[in-house]
Amino acid sequence: MQIPVQVTFEGGLETSEALRARIEREAAKLERFHDRITSCRVAVIGRGHRRQQGDLYAVRLQITGPGGADVVIDRNPPADHAHEDAFVTVRDAFAAARRRLQDRRRRIAGQVKVHEAPPQGRVTRLYPEDGYGFLEAADGREIYFHRNAVLDSGFDRMAVGSEVRFAEEEGEKGPQASSVHPSRKSSG
Repeated sequence: MQIPVQVTFEGGLETSEALRARIEREAAKLERFHDRITSCRVAVIGRGHRRQQGDLYAVRLQITGPGGADVVIDRNPPADHAHEDAFVTVRDAFAAARRRLQDRRRRIAGQVKVHEAPPQGRVTRLYPEDGYGFLEAADGREIYFHRNAVLDSGFDRMAVGSEVRFAEEEGEKGPQASSVHPSRKSSG
């Protein structure tokens, strides 16, 4: 880290050297997930003074990287017993920061999972009295579908020419659609 970790204690909290040391250790771990962190600011905030149970804590992290790439984590948890311990609140905030930095690294490296769009087609033949039909896939293949495969009870609203998205599987007699999603613009 180019700038030492900056730690502040707010909301009436007194400085805790043990908590500061824990924060500095957690900040050092972040460099395993992103090696170009330029600064890290941490605010530990005391929330409410309750007499019967411990105080609650919040933690705000601001991690800066090159080019102004900031990661901001604001752990302001609901009133639960886990965050009556400042060390637990710090741990949770840094865990969220690690996940965010890992996600950013994956995105930059192009390792983010991309979901393919489902195939699209058009209804070419429809037999409403028998409860099935055929659609033509974008590659020209004819695919069978049954009324039960059409989502949102859309079979009765389909017509020849209706646009659909579908999931394909191999049936007993060839390709068939296991689910058919009628297009919004073609389902009436």
